[in-house]
Amino acid sequence: MAEPAVMERGIQSLIAASKHLKSSLEKSKAIGSALERTGPTFDEIEQRLPSLEAAVRPIRADREALVAVGGHINRAVGPAAAVLKVFDAVHGLEKSLLSDPKNDLSGYLAVLKRLEEALKFLGENCGLAIQWLEDIVEYLEDHSVADEKYLSNLKKSLRGLREFQEEKARLDGGLRDAALDKLENEFRRLLKDNSVPLPMASPPSLGEQACIAPSQLPVTVIHKLQAILGRLRANNRLDKCISIYVEVRSSNVRASLQALDLDYLDISVTEFNDVQSIEGYISQWGNHLEFAVKHLFEAEFKLCNDVFERVGLNVWMDCFSKIAAQAGMLAFLQFGKTVTDSKKDPIKLLKLLDIFTSLNKLRADFNRLFGGAACVEIQNFTRDLIKKLIDGAAEIFWELLVQVEIQKQIPPPSDGGVPRLVSFVTDYCNKLIGDKYKSTLTQVLLIHKSWRSERFQDNQLMVEVLRIIKMIEQNMDAWMKAYPDQTLAHFFGMNNHWHLYKSLKGTRIGDQLGDSWLKEHDQYKEYYATVFLRDSWGKLPSHLSREGLILFSGGHATARDLVKKRLKSFNDAFDEMYKKQSIWVVPEKDLRERICQQIVQAVVPVYRSYMQNYGPLVEKDASSSKYVRYTVVALEKILSSLYVPRPMRYGSFKGTPPSEKLKNDVDLRRTTSAVV
Repeated sequence: MAEPAVMERGIQSLIAASKHLKSSLEKSKAIGSALERTGPTFDEIEQRLPSLEAAVRPIRADREALVAVGGHINRAVGPAAAVLKVFDAVHGLEKSLLSDPKNDLSGYLAVLKRLEEALKFLGENCGLAIQWLEDIVEYLEDHSVADEKYLSNLKKSLRGLREFQEEKARLDGGLRDAALDKLENEFRRLLKDNSVPLPMASPPSLGEQACIAPSQLPVTVIHKLQAILGRLRANNRLDKCISIYVEVRSSNVRASLQALDLDYLDISVTEFNDVQSIEGYISQWGNHLEFAVKHLFEAEFKLCNDVFERVGLNVWMDCFSKIAAQAGMLAFLQFGKTVTDSKKDPIKLLKLLDIFTSLNKLRADFNRLFGGAACVEIQNFTRDLIKKLIDGAAEIFWELLVQVEIQKQIPPPSDGGVPRLVSFVTDYCNKLIGDKYKSTLTQVLLIHKSWRSERFQDNQLMVEVLRIIKMIEQNMDAWMKAYPDQTLAHFFGMNNHWHLYKSLKGTRIGDQLGDSWLKEHDQYKEYYATVFLRDSWGKLPSHLSREGLILFSGGHATARDLVKKRLKSFNDAFDEMYKKQSIWVVPEKDLRERICQQIVQAVVPVYRSYMQNYGPLVEKDASSSKYVRYTVVALEKILSSLYVPRPMRYGSFKGTPPSEKLKNDVDLRRTTSAVV
């Protein structure tokens, strides 16, 4: 029984030994394979040993030297690691800063501020880190811890770092500049999208209560612009912002003004002969200037203050001055200067006063808007313009008397009417003393005198105007004496004395001259009218004498011959007088109608009575047309249509001279036709 048990144990031992052996073989085989694989690795290590030896050569030094190097390395690692960490953070901001700030402006500005802080840290610490690294190299070199080739490579790397650090823009790879460019673009976009020209077809009514245009940008937009300005200003880009702002806003003002049709502002002195050719533009100019100042430039002034108030007074005033200049303020002033440079003319005085009035009305606005140092160009231009206006107006006014006196040498009008000088000067003087110009002209003359350290009397303006009117009287006397025809001289005197009376009665000048002066001219008018009628048309009835026209049996032939002779004498005298006086004029309608009526009353009744009594004597005569040229009605029409200024003179006769027209219309075969 013992043997089987022994055998069983032996078999188990063999099996165990077999497994152990098999396991040992497998391990041996694995080790062999591993060794086989390790062989090339050892070969590679053997090949790299020289270079590894060179790499570790710097640390092949004595223990004390290595300990000292370790301390230097520890001091440099801290700043260098911090710089690298911040540099990595800078690159982490790239995606946000290259996006469009329009989507989240406040977030974009916050990220940009982080970038600025990071770049500031880098700018302040990169140099320090490089300095520490340079200290290590210097230590290694001084203590021969490393070989020369190794040190040379380190120095070369540090020089590259130093150059990189000195070019600060490269610290972020141009990321900050790109972000700032985007902010400038957003600044421009906000302005352009919210700058809308003021809609209008013409300037609104302006008065003491004129409504000032409100700021044209929403408050939220202004806040965004201010936020962008803050960042751009911190990065020395304020000038670019101002340039963008001026460009956009001045363009907006110009667009608002385009609706006013301001082409006339570009008119040069050589493009018009006298001030009358642009007279209509001057009143427009005053309205347009007032609108531009009170509405457009006032709004821009306020808006500049709102947007740039955090930057400083000098900045926003300079910004506004550039907008005003580029938007056309100087063009308005240049137009006024063009008027002052035009040739002298009495009517120019009124236009200079109009321009002065417009500028004086806006004086407070000019001082407030353009009074700062930044607007010196506009100030100088305005000051120069006002001086030219005052000098020009005063010069023309003080020369008026001399100019009127010179006209005395000019021949009087051949039509006996009122010379243009007389009608112009009376109307002109009334305007100078009228409500519109008196105070302005007084102010201008007062300023002009003060510049010359001369005194201006309160009534000096009226005194000078009265001297001009009295010079007109002297001219009239000289012109009357210049007529060779006394009848025409009396006709001229009637016209001009009546013109003075009517033009000045009820005016300030007339009040100063007094009732006796006015009455004197009215009497002169009556006197010359009476003498004129007596010496001209009043002589016609004498040609229709009834002497010797006693009708008796057998005396018709003698009477008929006398009637023919006297009618022919009347007709010849009438035709001659009409021919001469048909070119004469009476400009004043009421005087013309009165004179014509007096002529009709002096001639027509006598002619009617004569034709009624003696017309039948020539009715059946074959040559009657030689003697009865006019009907009574025709004669009255002719006389009633005298002295009408051209082009109205022959209006009632459709342009045909009366004598020819009436000859065609009158039927001379019937005695009654001559009477009617």
